[in-house]
Amino acid sequence: MSTEERVDRLVRDADPGGLGVVGDLAGVKQTLLEEIMSESSVRRRVGMPRRRLWVRRFAGVVTAAAVLVSIVPASVVLRGQAEGGGVSPLVSADAGVVFSPLVMEAAQRSPRLLIDRAGWTVAALYGFGEEQGMVRFRRGGQELEMNWYPAYGYADRFADQRETGPGRSVRVDGWPADVFQSFSGDFTVLLRPRDGVVVEMKTSGNWSRKDLDRVLADVVRVDARTWLAVLPAEMVVPVRERAARVLADVPLPPGFDVDALEEIGVSDSYQFGVGVTSRVGCGWIAEWQRARAGGDEAGVRRAGEALRGSHGWRVLREMDRAGDWPEVFWEYADEVAAGTLRPGYVEALGCR
Repeated sequence: MSTEERVDRLVRDADPGGLGVVGDLAGVKQTLLEEIMSESSVRRRVGMPRRRLWVRRFAGVVTAAAVLVSIVPASVVLRGQAEGGGVSPLVSADAGVVFSPLVMEAAQRSPRLLIDRAGWTVAALYGFGEEQGMVRFRRGGQELEMNWYPAYGYADRFADQRETGPGRSVRVDGWPADVFQSFSGDFTVLLRPRDGVVVEMKTSGNWSRKDLDRVLADVVRVDARTWLAVLPAEMVVPVRERAARVLADVPLPPGFDVDALEEIGVSDSYQFGVGVTSRVGCGWIAEWQRARAGGDEAGVRRAGEALRGSHGWRVLREMDRAGDWPEVFWEYADEVAAGTLRPGYVEALGCR
């Protein structure tokens, strides 16, 4: 059955209900971090949830996605049946929902793979843009993480997986792939390059080969609107609305451009908080540097006080329970407040 036919079937058999998808503060596995940024211990701490480390910013990734113009309404079509049978969270966005051109463009570039079975929900999404990113699905204690990368990295990834064994050939919605099992028992499914992208799926939790085969048989590629409609509600709130919540008790540096926050794109609450506070912190550091260079003592004090006060920002206090970004931020904020600043702040805080 084609993707279009599947979606048509979902519309006909709609069973109204909630999406059941919630945001999560976990990140991408250690391996992604080590591949992307291994140069310094400071970089390895930036924007990382403690449970699984992930670096928020790397060249050419978090640039293209923008905000959805409107939230997916309660009238979206959802069909879900009992566990063990039927299809799940494939959602067809209501015809009235408008997605921004940048979001649609980014979604078109992504693999747009979903698990077409009840109980699987989107738990996290990072790097929504360009050719690199991650979406993680969860059902009970099982997780399946789908990472996508530029196709030119396929040969190296395949060679790395071959170190654990020869693997076996499978197909994922008609897409040729190879399955490998690590010494710890986790599975990796490496899909062959298509449309300039290679997809690497990784399991975590208690998986058997039978479990994996069953889930792979339910993975389907969908159109961009369907893929976007499945995302958790927190990820599709317009950027200005999300930013207003984050910045409610945060003093803004002179000339701060709230509209520029749209380039953060679609992401979960933790990574959105990283993106916003990074820009605020960098703005205050730039103001502190300007004031020092110009002999503006009042400006120096104002910037230092703003950064010292970041220990009380609600967004950072909440994020501190889940990841290491606030600790990195406060480290440099306290230095500025004390009158010093190491050059490493540019890399650590993602300043431009």
